Amino acid sequence: MTLEELRKNPHLSVSAINDYCDCSLSYMFNRVEHREPEFVSDALVFGITMHRVLERLYQAKKRRDIPPLAYVLEWFENFWIRAVEDTPNIQFKEGENVQSLLKKGKDLLATYWKDHPQDGYRVLATEYEFSFEIEGLDVPIIGVIDLIEADTENFIISDFKTSSRAYASAEIDKSLQLTLYYMAAKRNGFGDREILLRFDCLIKTKTPKFEQYYTVRTEEDEHRAIKKIRQVWSGIQKGVFIPNDTGWKCGYCSYKETCNHWFLQEEEVA
Repeated sequence: MTLEELRKNPHLSVSAINDYCDCSLSYMFNRVEHREPEFVSDALVFGITMHRVLERLYQAKKRRDIPPLAYVLEWFENFWIRAVEDTPNIQFKEGENVQSLLKKGKDLLATYWKDHPQDGYRVLATEYEFSFEIEGLDVPIIGVIDLIEADTENFIISDFKTSSRAYASAEIDKSLQLTLYYMAAKRNGFGDREILLRFDCLIKTKTPKFEQYYTVRTEEDEHRAIKKIRQVWSGIQKGVFIPNDTGWKCGYCSYKETCNHWFLQEEEVA
């Protein structure tokens, strides 16, 4: 089955698992009740646009037909303007607008162009769709890996990140996303070499930065991820949806008014 077909049936993805763990009530609004978000953040639209540009760039690298930087910047401008036009409910953070983020995106890509190491890796796939099963779980884990590369000894599994800050090493080493990508790669034909995991992070600081973070995973990491995923699915099946109204993400949530209304509703007492 294709990923599009799998999405029509019960499943779990990296984003769904993380959403449930961050705030299971928000998960319910979005993925169970399918409510429209109150707005779409500029950071989300910006990140998706950057992904599109990097995907196209690595497709060109795979063909050994890398364009000049001017073309890459033009891609970003075209994708960004179109994305904003197609997102009428986009909400800009204070101090940001279409033009400021257009400039920021081009500056980030210019920094990426300058600072990205010439590693000589061979591009195997971009936007690689996967699914795999976990024993004792009656739904598949599905997702898309941004980039798969290889050298003579390793597969390199990468995810593109656009962030307002640098990552701490503990975040990389404990990232559930990278653990699931590792598990997916092992189970989808990439298990005959060492698997390296990487975040390629474009950082939107005053002076733009590009940083790469490498990590690896072990059987213990897999075991911890599997146990966590089983508990997440159990909670979803049982209808356990608890608001995390003290987390830092609460202030940026696109279901904030919906959440406030939920708190004011009277509950039926059995």
